[in-house]
Amino acid sequence: MAVGAFVIWGLMPLYWHLLKSVPSMHVVLHRALWSAVLVAAFLTLTRGRGWLRAVLSQPRLAGMLLASGLLIGFNWSLYVWAVNAGHVVEASLGYFINPLLNVVIGVVFLRERLAPAQWVAVALAACGVLWLTFNYGSFPWIALLLAGSFAIYGLIRRYAAVDAVAGLGVENLYLLVPAALALAWLETQGSGGFVSLDWGVGSNLLLVLGGALTALPLIGFAYAVRQVSLTTVGVLQYLAPTLQLLCGVLVLGEPFGRDRAIGFAVIWLGLAVFAADGFIRARRRIVAQQA
Repeated sequence: MAVGAFVIWGLMPLYWHLLKSVPSMHVVLHRALWSAVLVAAFLTLTRGRGWLRAVLSQPRLAGMLLASGLLIGFNWSLYVWAVNAGHVVEASLGYFINPLLNVVIGVVFLRERLAPAQWVAVALAACGVLWLTFNYGSFPWIALLLAGSFAIYGLIRRYAAVDAVAGLGVENLYLLVPAALALAWLETQGSGGFVSLDWGVGSNLLLVLGGALTALPLIGFAYAVRQVSLTTVGVLQYLAPTLQLLCGVLVLGEPFGRDRAIGFAVIWLGLAVFAADGFIRARRRIVAQQA
């Protein structure tokens, strides 16, 4: 299930690319709407109607999920726009950088200390970003905003005392009302395209199924992390951006010249150092526990 979740996330650019004829904002609004409906239905069927009341009865928790919902909504919006604007490769870079950015946030906000190897990994990633900025010709703002918004989202969810699926359900419900109102207004103005079938029945079906594609890997991931080690999950998480990169270059034909390849290679080297250090630390813990 962990592999399935990361593969779905990795191949998702191809799905959103099928909706290139639909304005990106419409795609995001429908994604929020149908994801909220499907996740709420799943939770109601599996847990009854009390799941929402249990969360909203805790004001601090409800406020944290509002903040995380706004962040994930921003992340979705930027990602869908990036895919349909021809920036899949840069979007994939954001999810390569994300694990290292989580380390930096741990130092800044949680007062965690980095091992020497982790400092090396962060420094290499920073060098790769600087190389892309000055040699590729543009600052990778899409990648950094995607990585930053998802890292802060993860920080909030770390302290939100709620399981992943219920938290996702509440986040989506916060987005449901504004998304539904915005879509209704667009339809009344004649620019909605969904009710009038301007985009075709096939595109409408893809918009609805996009909600399921948003929810299913998150539900699968939430189940998987309880069954396998976090070390395994940490390695598997690189499946998603790797597949996104391959989709962008091999399927969607985005450029990947020498300068961009050098920048990515330096960042990947940092990731390799980071992953190797994490693996060694995990093995040491296992040996210590067995002893």
